[in-house]
Amino acid sequence: MPIVAQSSETTDWVSRFADDVIEESERRAPGKPVVVASGLSPSGPIHLGNLREVMTPHLVADEIRRRGYQVRHLISWDDYDRYRKVPAGIAGVDESWAEHIGKPLTSVPAPEGSAYPNWAEHFKAAMTEALAELGVEFDGISQTAQYTSGVYRDQILHAMKHRGDIDAILDQYRTKKAPGKKPQQKAVDEAELEAEEGSGAAAEDDGSSGSAGYFPYKPYCGGCGKDFTTVTSYDDETTEMTYTCAVESCGFSETVLLSEFDRGKLVWKVDWPMRWVHEGVVFEPSGVDHSSPGSSFQVGGQLVGIFGGKQPIGPAYAFVGISGMAKMSSSKGGVPTPSDALKIMEPQILRWLYARRRPNQSFKIAFDQEIQRLYDEWDKLAGKVEDGSALPGDVAAYTRAVGTAAGELPKTAHPLPYRTLASVADITAGQRDQALRILGDLDPADPLSSLDEAAPRYDRAEAWINTQVPANQRTVVRDEPDTELLGSLDETSRASLRLLLDGVDGHWSLDGLTHLVYGVPKVQAGFSADATPQELPAEIKTAQRAFFALLYRLLVSKDTGPRLPTLLLAVGADRVRRLLGTAAWHTVNS
Repeated sequence: MPIVAQSSETTDWVSRFADDVIEESERRAPGKPVVVASGLSPSGPIHLGNLREVMTPHLVADEIRRRGYQVRHLISWDDYDRYRKVPAGIAGVDESWAEHIGKPLTSVPAPEGSAYPNWAEHFKAAMTEALAELGVEFDGISQTAQYTSGVYRDQILHAMKHRGDIDAILDQYRTKKAPGKKPQQKAVDEAELEAEEGSGAAAEDDGSSGSAGYFPYKPYCGGCGKDFTTVTSYDDETTEMTYTCAVESCGFSETVLLSEFDRGKLVWKVDWPMRWVHEGVVFEPSGVDHSSPGSSFQVGGQLVGIFGGKQPIGPAYAFVGISGMAKMSSSKGGVPTPSDALKIMEPQILRWLYARRRPNQSFKIAFDQEIQRLYDEWDKLAGKVEDGSALPGDVAAYTRAVGTAAGELPKTAHPLPYRTLASVADITAGQRDQALRILGDLDPADPLSSLDEAAPRYDRAEAWINTQVPANQRTVVRDEPDTELLGSLDETSRASLRLLLDGVDGHWSLDGLTHLVYGVPKVQAGFSADATPQELPAEIKTAQRAFFALLYRLLVSKDTGPRLPTLLLAVGADRVRRLLGTAAWHTVNS
């Protein structure tokens, strides 16, 4: 099938990679499905940084599908990786899980209370559910299943036969060992507990070297099930292998035929290029930690030839951050996951964040107040796409966000501004009938008749208020008028409240109240309520800020709060009159 040409005006980073991947796939395996890949280690919560490992190839794969090609997006679950350390902040997990360090992730018990059979399955489940909601189509591959069923047996034997060649390549990147290195048992007790957490692999060693030489294969011990093992001998002809365990309480040793042995795996820097060849991978991105000189992707590019293949196209992707949070690390606990993000934002928004930035551009995902600005930006883009004024690159990112080659993702039928929905959810505190009353008044020309019409956006905004906004920042409307403040007001302030109350009935909508609250200071200064900022002196902005602060103090006893038009709608006309109306006739010191 010919490549679909992309014009320079409409091409974006996804299209450019799709062009390259299709061309490379046709060169390597004409007529066969295009294979792209991701790798995820379920060593703990799979966070939003890890999601880029999936979204980058997903977006490219989806573009290729849109062009009519068959594509396989493989996700290798690296669940046969070793359990490296006990992540912090995991419910149902304590330091007793440290006894499992060194075992495969599928041999570690799931957190207490989990419905899943082991550690790996527990953390895979949440990610799988999130990917389904995001519209990500993939073929999952369990590395535990691959290794323990003997799928890679020939590749393992091949790597062992060519261990000298592998060792020579790896040796180019090894640093000289510092003198006075601690013995292996000390490493079991200390160094392994401090191993850096990554996507499973970046910090892993590249094989064992001892008196018998270098071996790129690591057995899991038949005694304790851990990988603190050293291969002490191997015969290429018979595949007879002997290994010993360094765990003092174990000390197990056995001799096996590697041609029949399936309880171990190739070390990471050898395992990854082996899989590229075995699966025929043409495109697989990796984090910047894998792409520095001497790291796994760079070294893999040299090792892949030993297995008779080529390195995939592999862009390095930059880190993803969270507003108000440092770089994500699963080991530190409390790291937001895709499931967490999807509780407070719609799938389209999360897809858009990954689609609109090139892989090598870092970005942040908002869990704080920035989420309101993000939604404003999204709604503005949606309007531009609809009226045809959006730039081609923005249209491409928007299109990739709202759906896939299989169709559009479910969306909110009546999308109202997120910040408005959040304010309403905040003020009503779960009273859905009150929420509907307020939202129904927003636009009399197009009233909301059911909260279902505002879902799932309303539900996301409500979840954000309930889970991300501290209690001391929530809005509590006063029950009674602030008589002390009302009694202290000067005539100018009382007049501004009279103007507001006189206009409430005729402006009872979001747009109407917006016009009213901004217009009161203008009218008091002798200008028309319709005057534009360019027609007004700078002092008007100062007067507006003072007026707004007064309203907030009278309504919620704070200097700031939700947008005033939304707040007024939420409070209701009668209650607004009760909380503000006394001042209309109040005389100082009366």
